[in-house]
Parts: sequence; structure tokens; C-alpha cells
Amino acid sequence: MSTVDLSQFTFEGLDREAIEDLNSLSPEDKDQLLLAGVVADESMRSGSYLQMDHSAVHCRSHDEGVEILDIKDALKKYDGLKEYYWTLVDRDKDEFTRATEDKLHGGYFIRVKAGARIKDPIQSCLMLKAENVGQNVHNLVIIEEGAEAHVITGCSVAHGTKAGAHLGISEFFVKKNASLTFTMVHNWGESVAVRPRSAGVVEEGGRFLSNYVLLKAVKDLQMYPSITMNGAGSVARFNSVVVAPKGTHLDMGNRVIMNAPDTRCEIIARTIAAGGTIINRGHIGAHAVPSKGHLECQGLILGDGRIWAIPELDGTAEGVELSHEASVGKIAQDEIEYLMARGLDEAEATSTIVRGFLNTDIMGLPDRLQREIDKQIEELQAFDAM
Repeated sequence: MSTVDLSQFTFEGLDREAIEDLNSLSPEDKDQLLLAGVVADESMRSGSYLQMDHSAVHCRSHDEGVEILDIKDALKKYDGLKEYYWTLVDRDKDEFTRATEDKLHGGYFIRVKAGARIKDPIQSCLMLKAENVGQNVHNLVIIEEGAEAHVITGCSVAHGTKAGAHLGISEFFVKKNASLTFTMVHNWGESVAVRPRSAGVVEEGGRFLSNYVLLKAVKDLQMYPSITMNGAGSVARFNSVVVAPKGTHLDMGNRVIMNAPDTRCEIIARTIAAGGTIINRGHIGAHAVPSKGHLECQGLILGDGRIWAIPELDGTAEGVELSHEASVGKIAQDEIEYLMARGLDEAEATSTIVRGFLNTDIMGLPDRLQREIDKQIEELQAFDAM
């Protein structure tokens, strides 16, 4: 397991002034936000939150069904949020959770009120602006009974920032018959260390759908979000599209625990090691019947990249249905030859196959975010070396 020396980063004194209008950001920083799925024009958003270094600089709801606050304000308003705060993630899990507990800089609190069906996405961005900044955040998302929402979280460095550390705790609560689509887009820097620690619980009839996209270099990222399905008829799905360029080390995956009958889950990961290293973990535990889970890890190695695929299935009740499919390899030569026979040269054929492999259409993303991700895939520097 790779280590991070937190003493190399600044966790004190990098406060920022409030930003009334996201359009007042520099064009370069707005571009960085856009690459992480966050738009400065909030007309098509139900709420926005921006954390910059050690300060929540922008927080606003545009829908009466959405409450969005800086976590520090939410803790004061709701008497410490005792039912939710640090209930799913152990504050003593490791040095990163303890650091966040000891020195909290911010994070978002999002509550979607019971029965509210939120049309436009809620967006948040956790940005590293200063060089070598250390950022500790704790996020809470609560989707109350019968509510429905899409939360887009972009994590990014500012224009020109290369090094930093991001420690992020996230806890998700999907209540009875509620639905949360959570899309996370990472746009880090080549010398950034990232340590998210995330967990969620889904109640009866609830749905948790997670999309994760990482296409840019990051020095060191380690995350393993876990969802526990405690309610009958609940559903959880994880879709990940990940590229590890040279110099990138990723230790990542997803974990789902099905504790109730009539539950279904799916974990699908498509990864490309284009000179970097990917440890791709996946775990499905089924402890009630009927329950059905499928785990799929597909990896392409380009150049001197490396992928470890580690699928785990754990069934403890007669009648559970669990399956997994894992593959790691290179692009099949016959696929390249097929496209070359139709007029493409070898480089064009390879790029076409890779773009198809990284297809994110199944995620159901907003049109603008989908276009930006498609553009990033087209422009991936890794393709130049294929």
C-alpha cells in the first residue's frame, strides 16, 4: 500500500474569500471546473457548493426541495447531526480519517426533502487552489423518503496547481423509496494525493446509482466506497471509467453489501493503464434471499501499464445469485485489423477502440457534462503513444 506524508502539505491558514457569483472566477478556473463537471452558469442547477482550499466560498440552493449548507453550518443548525455524522465511516479508521476529524476545513451538507423530485442536478466542487495545500472535508448527502436527485461532485485543482492532498469523508443516506444518482468526476494534478473514505446506506425500495470518471493523471489515489443495502427491494449500481497515465497510482474499487431480500447490485469498471498502475478491487456480499449481484472488471494495458483486478464474491445464504467477469489484456489484433481493412490506419483504429471502451453513455449524464467527457477522451494524451 502506498503512503502519503501529510507533513509535506499545508493544512493551516489557506482561507479564501466568499465568491458571490461563480462567473467571477477566472476563465482558467472555470475551465477546470467544467472539466470536473461543474458549471459557472447555475441556471441549470438546483444548487451549488464550492470549497476552495480551507473555505466554503459559495453555497446556494435554487430549489425549495434542496437544502445545501457548509457542513460546519449544518452541524450547528442540527445539533451535531448525531444521526448521521461519522455514523457510516469510522473516524479512527486510519490517519486520514483522524486528520479530517481533528482539523475540518469544510464539505457539503445536501438534504433533499421528502417527496421532492429534483429536475436539475445539484453540483459541488472541492478545489485545491494553493500549491501543496492539504484539504480536509466531510460531506453528507441525505435523500429523504420518496425524493429523487442527481448530485454531481467535481474534484479539481485550480489552473496551474500541481501538488496537494485531498482527504474527503462522504456519507450517503438514501431513505425509503428514494433515489440518488451520484456522479463524481476527478480532475486532479500530477502530484496530488487523494484519500476519499466513503460509505452509504440504502433503505427499502431505495436506489443508489454511482458514476465515477477519472481521465487525468493523479499521483496517488486510494478509495473503496462501500454501500450497505438494508432495505428490501433496494438497488445499487456502480459504473467507473478510469485511465491511469504514466506516473499515476490508483488503488480503487467498490463494495456492496446486500442485507435484505429482493436486492440487486451491479459493479462495472472499465480501466486503462496507459503507463500507470491500477489496483481494481470489487466486493459483493449477499446475506439475504432473493438477492442478485454482478461484478465486472475490464482492463486494457497500453504500453508499460499495470492492472491488478481483484474481484470478491461473498454469499452466506442459500439461493443468492452472484457472478463476476474479469479480464485484463491488450487490444485484440483482429479488432485493429478489422478497422484497418475499412480504411483506418493503425493509430486511428486503436484510438477508435479505446474510445468505444471508455464509452460513458450508459451513465445518463447531463448533455454538457457528457460532451466535456467525450472531449477529454478524444484529447487524452495517452492515445498519442498508442
